Amino acid sequence: MADRAAHGSGGNKTVDQYSYMGFTFDVVDAGTAKNGTIILLHGFPQTSHCWRKVTPILNAAGYRTVAPDQRGYSPGARPLARTVYRSSELIDDVVGLISRLDAAPVHVVGHDWGAAVAWGLAASRPDLVRTLTSVSVPHPGAFIKSFFSSDQLLRSWYMAAFQPPLLPDLLMSKVPFVVDQVLRRTGMDDEQIADVHRLVIDTGALPGALNWYRAMGLSSPPSLARRVAVPTTHVWGAHDPALSRRGAELAADFAVADFQLEILEDAGHWIPEHNAEKLAEIILARVAHH
Repeated sequence: MADRAAHGSGGNKTVDQYSYMGFTFDVVDAGTAKNGTIILLHGFPQTSHCWRKVTPILNAAGYRTVAPDQRGYSPGARPLARTVYRSSELIDDVVGLISRLDAAPVHVVGHDWGAAVAWGLAASRPDLVRTLTSVSVPHPGAFIKSFFSSDQLLRSWYMAAFQPPLLPDLLMSKVPFVVDQVLRRTGMDDEQIADVHRLVIDTGALPGALNWYRAMGLSSPPSLARRVAVPTTHVWGAHDPALSRRGAELAADFAVADFQLEILEDAGHWIPEHNAEKLAEIILARVAHH
């Protein structure tokens, strides 16, 4: 990757950039690949910063971690049209990253929207993925099926609220106390809420981030049902207000290789930050011997 600049202590962590399809993505690259490389994909409304408590543990275990700020979040990768935020485009961005690393196949970990991308990548390009660890969000097919057998539809009310153009963007930018209240109800703490403002809203990343939701209906149905043939662990917090237990349980139906469901009874949605040590332990258990 190009334009590497030192970041953090001891030169162990760097901020890189890589170019793909005319876009430039910021990437936090840490550790050495003694035992392999782990790609970490963030969700909404966060950046690669959400992995800061997990990466040191993985690095200490001998893994290189590479965490990109994804499409809409990196300043050099913020197209305006919602059509270019289809899942296939988001997956291709990670394919481009992996090709730059020249380390395939890699271990892939995703949280929230990053989990959706990780499932899609593992299903469509198993040649690039050694193992998959998804956090909070199950396979897209499991998520859709859970609408008909749980309260998932009610939990997903915010997805409809994000669909209108401009209005949600203006509300979140101009009425911060409302945003703070909503985020706090999801379980975010004050530090995380401040990070949302500092890293997403204040930097102009919000419109692109919301376009992930606005492009949801543009994915092809067959791609949503494609099963995953790499060793997979799905992690779900029992107090997650956005994702139902039923979706987590249905994830097994979309895995045709070794599959493990890890339910964290004391966890909510923001597992990479609130349950970093446990999540790192689960990731290391999945990637071991693969």
